[in-house]
Amino acid sequence: MLEGRVPASETERMRCPHQEGEFPFPVKYGYALVGRIAEGPAALIGRIGFALHPHQSAAVVAADAVSLVPEGVPPRRATLAANLETALNIVWDSGASLGDRVLVIGAGVVGLLVARLLSRIAGVEVTLADADPAKRAAAEAMGAAFAAPHSLPADVDVAINATGSDAGLDMAIAAAGLEARIVEASWHGEGTQRVTLGGAFHARRLTIQSSQVGRIPAARAARWTHRRRLATVMRLLEDDALDALISHEVPLAEAPARLPGLLKEPGALGILITYDAQGA
Repeated sequence: MLEGRVPASETERMRCPHQEGEFPFPVKYGYALVGRIAEGPAALIGRIGFALHPHQSAAVVAADAVSLVPEGVPPRRATLAANLETALNIVWDSGASLGDRVLVIGAGVVGLLVARLLSRIAGVEVTLADADPAKRAAAEAMGAAFAAPHSLPADVDVAINATGSDAGLDMAIAAAGLEARIVEASWHGEGTQRVTLGGAFHARRLTIQSSQVGRIPAARAARWTHRRRLATVMRLLEDDALDALISHEVPLAEAPARLPGLLKEPGALGILITYDAQGA
């Protein structure tokens, strides 16, 4: 989306709540707004809330569109809620279970959150791979081993591609064991991706599962709502290790000039856009 690569067929599906404008540009887009509730039902005033809303210093939303941030969760960490919701869906789609060996390729914020959730399942061994060695500390803070792309583990039970690249998917296929599951967690955008299926893909009877946060996985959809999933995410935010995933803070006025460079900076992770001193 940052590069304007939203296919025409996806412009409606890719809309976020409270979006203004149309893809590719100009568009007001975002889904990770955290702030203090100033007006509304008496029980909510003064509390810190999270909403799927574009970046801005103040917003008016329906009361039922706000999720209260638990008292022990810092507002800056609560900005990870939308990405953590995506990560939870990816873990569900992976089918990972006790004692599995799991490879996550791509140590961006989503990949790191996936690794953190997996590391909390008893006995699961998580390896997080990335070409940027500066991501090692963050991977280890999430409870995962770190690997460079040329030294991936083999015969894993689950391989998850969170790189946004077809090269990452090829790595997942190469690392997957017999009848293993591969989760394609990336959004690739407009264009053509090439995937190597001529090697051991068929002989190993591998499965590729797409994951997209817009829908609850079928095995849970009869019981889970989006509201229940987000409430679960709010509880999962009660984890101090997640603070390592915010690497920069940028005032809103400086964001247009600074964001392009920060997105390419080694070790960069979550970039928190801040407002005035009275905001969250």
